[in-house]
Amino acid sequence: MRKTILAAISMAAFGVLGASSVAACSADTPCKVETGEYYIAMPEGAVGPVPALVWIHGFGGSGAGMMRNRGMIKPMLERGYAVIAPSGLIPEGRRGGSWSFHPLRRPRRDEVGFITSVRDDAVARHGIDPDNILMAGFSIGGSMTAYLACAVPATFKAYAPIGGNFWRPHPEVCEGPVAMLHTHGWTDGTVPLEGRVLRGEDSNDPNAFMQGDVFHALSIWRETNACFQLKADRFVTDGPFLRRIWDRCAPGSALEFALHPGGHSIPRGWTAMTLDWFEGL
Repeated sequence: MRKTILAAISMAAFGVLGASSVAACSADTPCKVETGEYYIAMPEGAVGPVPALVWIHGFGGSGAGMMRNRGMIKPMLERGYAVIAPSGLIPEGRRGGSWSFHPLRRPRRDEVGFITSVRDDAVARHGIDPDNILMAGFSIGGSMTAYLACAVPATFKAYAPIGGNFWRPHPEVCEGPVAMLHTHGWTDGTVPLEGRVLRGEDSNDPNAFMQGDVFHALSIWRETNACFQLKADRFVTDGPFLRRIWDRCAPGSALEFALHPGGHSIPRGWTAMTLDWFEGL
């Protein structure tokens, strides 16, 4: 009898420890999924399904690096959002991570599959609300955000790329309507609004490696969202952003373009503007 009781206690303890070890990832300890890892910061006192922002870092970054950016994470946590930060794969000879999204380059990983697995794992482990997740990213993280939105739009509720969208050759078509807020710097010289040639003679070189044109990307999103016309329906000129908003689009979709006067950066006020937009969908 005593052995039976001890065995039962041991099994119960193992179950508790096992469950704890499964969920023992955090802002400091990576959560492992089949093809990579992510970090997560939860809002204080989170109860029930928690809204979340999945952040896709720029070139050379990492999920751990995002977690160290307390100035950016704190306002999100204070709004009640969990912050989920996947890590890109580190290319050979590099120190930081990147993303495989370019249509003419051999993918190093199924990024859509990886980010989807991060979403599913966070929902299972941390009580994230699967219907209330915003995906956002900066620079090539913004491009990764745009390509996932184009390929599998239903993966997240909305998308908010900053300083990056499609590359040339631009996609000919996307799979379906999305809610998207694209933010860009008027003086961005790293990812200019018109894009730039990174490798090759010039834009006429058939082998050139070129960033995309943000204005052309917007035309793709207008077509994808079946917006009524090319011209924006509303303009907001007060505050730190110049915003162009298309309202007459497919049901369930949203499209907005926000310009700020700075360069290749995440501008002050972006978090508040973007979460206000997301909560208004």
